[in-house]
Amino acid sequence: MNQSNTPHAAAIEPPHGAPDAAKKGWVTDAPTRMFHWLFAVAFVVAYISGDADDWMAMHVTAGYIFGGLFVFRGLYAWLGPRQASWAPLERKAAGVWPWLKSFGQPGANVNWRLGQNLALAGSIVAVLVLVVPLVLTGYGFYDKWAGHWLKEVHEWFGTVALWAVLIHVGLLLLISAVRRQNHARPMLSGRAVGGGGGPIRARRRWLATLLLAAVLGFVWWQWQDSPTGLLPNPADRLSYDRDWQLDDDD
Repeated sequence: MNQSNTPHAAAIEPPHGAPDAAKKGWVTDAPTRMFHWLFAVAFVVAYISGDADDWMAMHVTAGYIFGGLFVFRGLYAWLGPRQASWAPLERKAAGVWPWLKSFGQPGANVNWRLGQNLALAGSIVAVLVLVVPLVLTGYGFYDKWAGHWLKEVHEWFGTVALWAVLIHVGLLLLISAVRRQNHARPMLSGRAVGGGGGPIRARRRWLATLLLAAVLGFVWWQWQDSPTGLLPNPADRLSYDRDWQLDDDD
């Protein structure tokens, strides 16, 4: 009898045409990746420029971009492809309570891999939830809805958002190290190991290009609209402090 026809041989030989486990498939489209990195840059620029009043033009510009990108992401999740929707986060959020309940079940085998995924998803949700109060308090203070107490609230939300971002990055690095797999790859190249043919059929590079052009165009417009541009000017701080002093005196 030919050995290749035995059941044992069939069990150890991969079937003809089986997908390669190391094959990389497209899992994240271009607009999602473009949003992710523009969103990150806007937050970093806004946070760094928020400590000095003479960087106010840069800070406000980054804040507008930060909020505008959040609106874009919400619309893209609603109107875009299935892969860009909030459904994956919603499914993970629904799995938090059953996962926690598994700790109390006698003899239960806790799925720590699922717990890692839930923690990573939670850090993403935390960042997104903080966008609205962060942007609103920043705009409110800039538009002088209230006094300096609103600035302190805005700075508090900024600090909490920074910790949420750091936790997200830390979890991403930790999970990548534990699993020995780069989990940042989908946001870098759009591809992931084991993605098969990839659920992404249209990469929508044109939309990512439009998004980048819109952000750069807004920065240019803000630069032209500001009398001194977006870079710091010592005169801006004197004028800014004087205006607030007059308002406080009134």
